[in-house]
Amino acid sequence: MAVFRRLLGFLRPYRGAVALSALLAALATAATVSIPWLTGRAVDAVQDGARSELTTIALAVAGAGVLRLVLTVARRLVAGRVSLSVQVDLRERLHTHLLGLELAFFDGQQTGQLMSRATVDLQSVRFFLGYGLVFILQAALTIALAAVAMVIIQPGLAAIALAPVPFVVWASFRYGRQARPALQEVQQRIGELTADVEENVSGVRVVKAFAREARQYGRFERSVGRVFGQSMISTRLRAFYDPFLGFLPQLGLAAVLLVGGRQYVNGSLTLGDFTTFYTLLLMLIGPMRSLGTTLGLAQRATASGARVFELLDRAPGMVAPVTPRALPEGGGGRIELRDVTLHYDGASLPALRGLDLDVAPGTTLALVGATGSGKTSLVSLLSRLYEPQEGAVLLDGVDVREVDPTALRGEIAVVDDSPFLFSATVAQNIAYARPDATREEVEAAARRAQADGFVRELPEGYDTRVGERGLTLSGGQRQRLAIARALVTDPRVLILDDATSSVDASTEQAIKAALREVMEGRTTVVIAHRLSTIALADEIAVLEGGRIAARGDHAALLAASPLYREIVETELAGREEVAA
Repeated sequence: MAVFRRLLGFLRPYRGAVALSALLAALATAATVSIPWLTGRAVDAVQDGARSELTTIALAVAGAGVLRLVLTVARRLVAGRVSLSVQVDLRERLHTHLLGLELAFFDGQQTGQLMSRATVDLQSVRFFLGYGLVFILQAALTIALAAVAMVIIQPGLAAIALAPVPFVVWASFRYGRQARPALQEVQQRIGELTADVEENVSGVRVVKAFAREARQYGRFERSVGRVFGQSMISTRLRAFYDPFLGFLPQLGLAAVLLVGGRQYVNGSLTLGDFTTFYTLLLMLIGPMRSLGTTLGLAQRATASGARVFELLDRAPGMVAPVTPRALPEGGGGRIELRDVTLHYDGASLPALRGLDLDVAPGTTLALVGATGSGKTSLVSLLSRLYEPQEGAVLLDGVDVREVDPTALRGEIAVVDDSPFLFSATVAQNIAYARPDATREEVEAAARRAQADGFVRELPEGYDTRVGERGLTLSGGQRQRLAIARALVTDPRVLILDDATSSVDASTEQAIKAALREVMEGRTTVVIAHRLSTIALADEIAVLEGGRIAARGDHAALLAASPLYREIVETELAGREEVAA
């Protein structure tokens, strides 16, 4: 019920429309209930030979039918608008909340699960809040108005006819209690299936490269089987309760035919009243039978709502400071890490342990070390993508936790080894971090990144739309566009995470020539694996086990650091093998 009440809270901005929808539903129900009563009066008129009265009643029945039609159409339009508005609100709120969560949250989440909650679960909530609630209201009003009409005509017969109603309500709620956990599990299985589909589509190049279509199909088939198996549990519940809920009103109908028929024969009930009772009960069978289905929709919406609220209730691990500090104007980009320890959730060992680092403004520092030594973790702290459990990270003397994240990240540009491009034009991708950049600034950044040449050879130049994730371009082309995207922001600090790993030797030299110009006078942190990249740096820091094991220039480290010497010798040996 707590989840259900929270779902109802999304209707609060549309109280007027919801009230109008309920009013239209009530009026349509009244028009519907009036038709059986008018039918009974018509039967009496036929028996009495009152032709003029019969004409009036026929016109009234037609008028009630037209009124019901108009009211129902209007109610559906209003309810549909409310339903879609709630869906928009939920999607915007969920999307905004997801973008506000820290990067560590997404490290432990499946994209398909998140997509399922943002689509399938929201659709269930939207449909019920827009239509299901009104249908329950309409069914309740139909039962109530029909019961009032029956009591007015013949209280005793009404009691007999309506005797199954409490059992219908009891069975409906019992069905709801049993269906909710089953439906919640179905939603979870659908999320897992969506995750598998997302992985198969996004990783289709790897699947085909290794000819593993059969393996992925088998995995997908198992996910479909789990959805099927769990869905069958809820299907079996519905297979019993839906017919059972439809059977109970039939008992009332049989009682009316038996008792009401005898009363008519005895003369204590007119044929018109008997017809009214019979027609009203026939009218009630539909809502009673559908009550279980509608409550099933409510349970599905509640299960989906619980999954959505699970995300919305997840508080961001990083928040912007209430009174943020501004970075000093004209700061040179001094970087300081003081006794920093970073431990990822679920990891057995910390990525960084008691690390101290001081990078002077305008300095280029290369980070080298084995895989897992903490290089990428270190640079991630500078933009506050992650937050250390201990210690502090400072930029130009200001703790990054005291700076608004948007302002902080506007001063730091990152080019990583797996650049991501959006399904947009080349110009839009370059200007992504600075949408107000002019075309001249975009093209200038592309020239500095050695991308202008190949961009102009594309079918529409800078207006060429790249495919999803930029897969229509080569790895080297994507990397050069990512470098241009970083350069167009004119950052205070530039981070190059192995940014030339996907380009050939000649292109690498051209990019480095451009980078030397860009890096001059700008604080730059380079994660390097090649000696040619390390040569760009003023200083080199060797990381081992989350700590800085040594620091100095190339010559000093060759003499003092066995680990650095091993890294250099390994690359030189690799070059000799290639040359051979």
